[in-house]
Amino acid sequence: MAEKRDYYEVLGVDKKATLDEIKSAYKKAALKWHPDRHVGDSDADKKAAEEKFKEASEAYSVLSDEQKRAKYDQFGFAGVDGSAGFGGAGGFEGFGDINDVLRDLFGGAFGSFFGGGGGFGGFGGGFGGNGGSVRMRGRDIRTRVRLTLEEMAKGCTKEVEIEHNRPCRECGGVGTKNASDVKTCPTCNGRGQVEQRMRGIFGMSLSYAVCPQCGGRGKIVTNPCPKCKGTGLERIREKVKVTIPAGVENGMQLNVRGEGHSAGKDGLNGDLLVVIEELPHNTLKREGENLFYTRVISLPEAVLGCEIEVPTLDGPHRLKIDAGTQSGTVTVLRGKGMPMVNSYGKGNLYVKILVWIPRKLDREQKKFFEDLRNNGAMKPDPNRDDRALFEKESKYF
Repeated sequence: MAEKRDYYEVLGVDKKATLDEIKSAYKKAALKWHPDRHVGDSDADKKAAEEKFKEASEAYSVLSDEQKRAKYDQFGFAGVDGSAGFGGAGGFEGFGDINDVLRDLFGGAFGSFFGGGGGFGGFGGGFGGNGGSVRMRGRDIRTRVRLTLEEMAKGCTKEVEIEHNRPCRECGGVGTKNASDVKTCPTCNGRGQVEQRMRGIFGMSLSYAVCPQCGGRGKIVTNPCPKCKGTGLERIREKVKVTIPAGVENGMQLNVRGEGHSAGKDGLNGDLLVVIEELPHNTLKREGENLFYTRVISLPEAVLGCEIEVPTLDGPHRLKIDAGTQSGTVTVLRGKGMPMVNSYGKGNLYVKILVWIPRKLDREQKKFFEDLRNNGAMKPDPNRDDRALFEKESKYF
């Protein structure tokens, strides 16, 4: 499965883009990739257009919603998993929902754009993304941060040290010290992209690609800066503070917007992708929002009952063990687990009791148990509850 692209990158907008800018970008993408626009294409081209259209629609569904966008900005795809998109991977389900969105964006003229009599001729391709220069985006940076279970439960702030490209301090990110040495790219005439026309059995098709001469910048440097060699970028090492929300899990990825590599003057910064790594805990095991703890008690403690101390993330908890507790008994401490990211409440702490059976006995201890065995005082005779415990395999451990 191909790696999902950043939603802002899909729509070609800045991370600080307004809702109107996001709507405008989605209009352009919808006009370019809508399936009705590619009816006469080959099966492969139709499939590619459909995927592009779904990708843009998914990006719009998140970025146009204030709450979803806030979660995406903080947690990346993990923050909006399952809440985006207009269909599944197996087809184009929910197409009517997208059409409703497009009608809201385009108004009553929507029908003439897709499947109507008007076609696309009246627009001259102006909505397809070729109206201006391309804003380049810097590469993302991925790093890891190791957290204890306590830090993951309460949330924290960590400082990570990274190296990333930033605008050259010698030339101000221009690529040259003299502004007169920056020329408009003759290949793309400053647009940053070039047209590619192909004639097929259904007529002429038009697409756009990044300009090979200027790399999408629209400008070329004739006298490059000696420090950055005309790239306008230099590599610097910096410390970045990362806010870790409570409840994060091992392998979860957090996005720190704009802390990736710069793309040069007027370009967009990439993101810093912080992968969470959980450090092993001495006594507790985690599965999702639930915690698990195993405690071994002696045979007399199981027979007579006792009180034990259970470690929790909030401090020690006193737990009463009833007389006659069987080995394998699981007690649930509700709300003593991990908090859930983007939600309320906490998971549970499951305490499993195991009874220790000694392997070696001295003469007096051995005689004591022989007497118990001989007089039948401790002959197994489980009641219904005990029998259910013996016969059922625990799903927790």
